[in-house]
Amino acid sequence: MLLYNQGLKIVCAAVVMSVLLLPSNAVDAKTVNGKTTVSTERTLHNGTTVVNSNKKKKSFEERIHDILYPEPVQDTAPENASSVEKPIQTYSNETSILGGAVATKEQCVRYLLKNNPHPLLNTSPEQLVEFYYEEAAREGVRPDIAFAQALKETGYFSYGGTVIPAQNNYCGLGTTSATVKGAFFESPRVGVRAHIQHLLAYASTSSPTTPIVDPRYELVRKNYGNNILHEWMDLNGRWAVPGVGYGQSILDYYHAILQS
Repeated sequence: MLLYNQGLKIVCAAVVMSVLLLPSNAVDAKTVNGKTTVSTERTLHNGTTVVNSNKKKKSFEERIHDILYPEPVQDTAPENASSVEKPIQTYSNETSILGGAVATKEQCVRYLLKNNPHPLLNTSPEQLVEFYYEEAAREGVRPDIAFAQALKETGYFSYGGTVIPAQNNYCGLGTTSATVKGAFFESPRVGVRAHIQHLLAYASTSSPTTPIVDPRYELVRKNYGNNILHEWMDLNGRWAVPGVGYGQSILDYYHAILQS
């Protein structure tokens, strides 16, 4: 019993010393309208600061009890926190015809000029790429891969086949044989718009946001109805005949653009 009492005195002494050694900002007594409010502030082991504010000053025993048995830290998150929607990041699937750009405009221009420093265009390379990004964005088509397709179709805009630069036809629209030149478009922008609309005809049942300039848009939509193509590889044997590996080769151009 004697040892027990001595041990209890030691514990009490340690508690008293811890109270006396509390920092000056731990107990803040304020008198407002003749009433005293004591705010006891303590920092728990997890670094959380708990402030208890009471209308009457706590007794010495109560303060010791608070130190020995701290109140659990309450979750301050709002009740509806779980229902708060967090932004969802979306990423373009590189094999999908629809989606946003991954390659930059600068990469597209740099890759073109690396392979053909003097492309046969009726506008600047920078402006043509800008047209692709603007027109494709309106319809939800991948602009970077559409541009890669144009590089493949025109031989980096050097032509040399049936289509000539004056046509502003960047994807062989209407070119069905070595003697049929295909569609002519009045300006580079309109030529790009027709290209994007033709991709949209395959990949979506939604109508273009701009007036239709693709001469084969309605034909594709009539043939496909509610059916759509999802990936560039689906263009094999459709955009080009026989078209074996056609979509894969477009993606090869696209990957080269990313490396430029």
